[in-house]
Amino acid sequence: MSLQARPARSFALPTLDGMPLIVPVILTAGVLAAGLFDAIPENMIGGLAVIVGLGMLLGPLGNRLPVISKIGGGALICLMTPSVLVYFGAFNENTLAAVNSLMKEANFLYFVICTLVVGSILGMSRKVMVGGLIRIFVPLVLGTAAAVSVGIGVAMAFGYSFHRALFYIVVPIIGGGIGEGVIPLSSAYASALGGSPGSYVAELIPAAIIGNIAAVITAGLLRRLGDRRPQLDGGGQLVKVPTDPLAAPPIPQPDFPARNHALGVLLICGLFVLATLLEEIVHLPAPVLVIVMSVFCKLFNVFPAAVEDSVRGIYTVISRYFIYPTMIGLGMLYLPLKSIMGVLSVGYVAACVAVVLAMAATGFWVGRAIGMYPVDASLVTVCHSGLGGTGDVAILSASNRMNLMPFAQISTRIGGVTTVISAATLIRVLDA
Repeated sequence: MSLQARPARSFALPTLDGMPLIVPVILTAGVLAAGLFDAIPENMIGGLAVIVGLGMLLGPLGNRLPVISKIGGGALICLMTPSVLVYFGAFNENTLAAVNSLMKEANFLYFVICTLVVGSILGMSRKVMVGGLIRIFVPLVLGTAAAVSVGIGVAMAFGYSFHRALFYIVVPIIGGGIGEGVIPLSSAYASALGGSPGSYVAELIPAAIIGNIAAVITAGLLRRLGDRRPQLDGGGQLVKVPTDPLAAPPIPQPDFPARNHALGVLLICGLFVLATLLEEIVHLPAPVLVIVMSVFCKLFNVFPAAVEDSVRGIYTVISRYFIYPTMIGLGMLYLPLKSIMGVLSVGYVAACVAVVLAMAATGFWVGRAIGMYPVDASLVTVCHSGLGGTGDVAILSASNRMNLMPFAQISTRIGGVTTVISAATLIRVLDA
């Protein structure tokens, strides 16, 4: 009777994108443990160590959770989990200071947004870009009108006055975020009604935060709708471009040299610096001017194809690997749950959600009527109800549509500025 050797048992470690999961787990645990001893450097390096580790772990987890994966998945988990942990005091001051140094002092968020804007504009066809820029204002204007009407109606149905519903629920949601919307609104309200701006900030922020959360969930649902009905989904393309079967085949493009990522970073950062310089002259926000300059460069072929390809290389890295970490930073610093706990009620939340859903539905049907992909038109319109650039990143991450960032920024910035100016003027008229 012969004995046969038993095959050795193999144990496969869990992986994350092909890499052993144990590596980011150990490194992230080490970074968080260092925070307990106030040993995380309060600079860009420390901030990146915190958000990248948590983003790598929580993002894929959110995409695998039942139910959650259907309404925003990784983006929602990366946005809400840090916010909840901050609310319960899970992070000490050293950890928060490191993230603050990266996200606010070093302005990493603006670098991410500029990369997505410049990279997506230079990477899309001129025909699609022009068509999208021209048509997006139609669903945006009509969606805003519908959001204001529906939001006021729902709030008043729950007992809120017209004044309270408009200026303290609807306007903060569509005002363009906290820095660009809530802060100037608080100053305008204080000037018209008296009191200090700080007291109005506390009343305006809750609606903006609840609206942003509702917008992220709506974006996840729109993505699922697009997956089920592909004919409604442009996959990040706004305008339906008809194909001509008799058109000549495209001319083969020469092979580009290896991407120069340093040149890509220089172009992205250089455009933002120039936009900051022009901001004082033309009185438009620098992110809007970045869009304008990028469109101009694309229309007139200012940069050679190889340079555009280098920018797309940076865009690919940021959009693929750094969106979930960015969500971690946003959740820790820009989503204070403490602000909304005191005002939570069924009527308040219902009014905020109604604003977002009215915006989404109008963008969907109007976009469909004028030859846009309904899902993508709705997503861009919904960005008007997000927390500025913060909300745009969260909403487009939940829908996996980062290449819509230029249109989202137009929706947020132009729509937000218009809302703030209109509200500041109207509140003076009504309370004169």
